[in-house]
Formats: sequence, structure tokens, C-alpha cells
Amino acid sequence: MGRSPRWLTPTQLEAWQAVTLVLARLPTALEAQLQCDAQLSYIEYYALAGLSEQPNRAMRMSELAVLTNAELSRLSHLITRLEKRGYVRREPDPSDGRYTNAVLTEAGYEHVVAAAPGHVAMVRDLVFDGLDAAELHALRQIADRIIARIDDPARASDATGRASADSSKRKSE
Repeated sequence: MGRSPRWLTPTQLEAWQAVTLVLARLPTALEAQLQCDAQLSYIEYYALAGLSEQPNRAMRMSELAVLTNAELSRLSHLITRLEKRGYVRREPDPSDGRYTNAVLTEAGYEHVVAAAPGHVAMVRDLVFDGLDAAELHALRQIADRIIARIDDPARASDATGRASADSSKRKSE
């Protein structure tokens, strides 16, 4: 017989619903601004911005996939679109030719630099202008804690083990 679920308390449920609404609506609002002002999707902007911050404006595709939280195949399609627009090019990694780098072109750099002020203004307006210093500090601490729990390998293996055990238990019932 399995454990009964640990349901959310009413307060936790309200907080969770607010968080899920932010997770759904904030990227949509930011993407709308980027599409309107720079003809870029949210992920395209973050890929270009990530490249702009790297030495030589280049990054291995696999590392850029991690940065943008995209699967490599999705990132490859995105880079193809950005290549067609002249913002990025691919080239072998000079330190290890088995890898491919995405390299921000001068046109791509100019485009992301032009897009950044409008994007930052929207981020400030939607997120930071509504928070005081203590709330900003709390937001950072909360985000860091959640990310640490997501990235904790012990939690990941525990969750995998729990999922496997739950699956085995269902099969035997």
C-alpha cells in the first residue's frame, strides 16, 4: 500500500497558482515585446544575448542549448533560422573540431544590442519596478533555492527512483 499524497495547503496552492501564472504569462509578455520591437522570439533573443556575452561571441552549440534550456535539435533549428537572417554562423570549434560553435555575426551583435534596451525596459517594468529592495532580495533567494533543488543530483536520482518504484508498483497491482 502506497503513501497517500501530500496535498498542498490552501496557502501553498494559492502561491503555486500565482507562480504558474507568472511562468506562463511573463515569457509571453516578453516575447510580444521582442517580436514587436526586434522581430525576435524570446529564445532567439536569449541565444543572441548569450552569444554576445561570450569571448569572441562564440559558444559550443551544446553549451548554448544548456544556456537557453533548449534541446540540441530545437537549438539547431533556431540557429538555422538565425543563420538565414545573417545573425549567426556555425563553425568548427577551434579547440576540438568534433564540436560546432555558434558564432554571433556583426549583424547579429548589432541587432541584439539594438533590441536590448526595449527588452530591459520591459523586464524592469514587469518585474523589478514593482518590487522594493527587500522583495528583490527575497525573489533572488527564492529563485536560487528552487534552482538548487532542481539541479541537486540527489533529488534527481531520488525522483527517478520514486518514479520507477511507482511504475513497478502499478504494474504489480
